Amino acid sequence: MRIEIRGRNVEVTEELRHHVEKRFARVGDQVSDVATLKVELSQERNPSIPDREVAEATLHLKGITLRARESSPDMLHAIKELSEDMRRQVKRHREKRRKRTQTRRIVARMRGRAA
Repeated sequence: MRIEIRGRNVEVTEELRHHVEKRFARVGDQVSDVATLKVELSQERNPSIPDREVAEATLHLKGITLRARESSPDMLHAIKELSEDMRRQVKRHREKRRKRTQTRRIVARMRGRAA
């Protein structure tokens, strides 16, 4: 999986880059190597917003795009929550695909018996 990290109103340091790569390693194990993950880290400039640090991710897979957005007072916490949300979405998508494959096999078997 290829990871692209971009900062908006935030400088992407090596620490942030390493933290993003570490957190999304579990997601990378579950998707193909051609998948692309785009992570955008930003900071809201409005002082009245308590969760100023925002992390957004877009995961491009074959045939589907998964998106997530998390905000928190701390950027590292926002990245952690974002990775957990993306992991849940990937897991749900994989389970749907497996169910589809199993259903098709069962239907094909049933048609083979009827013929």
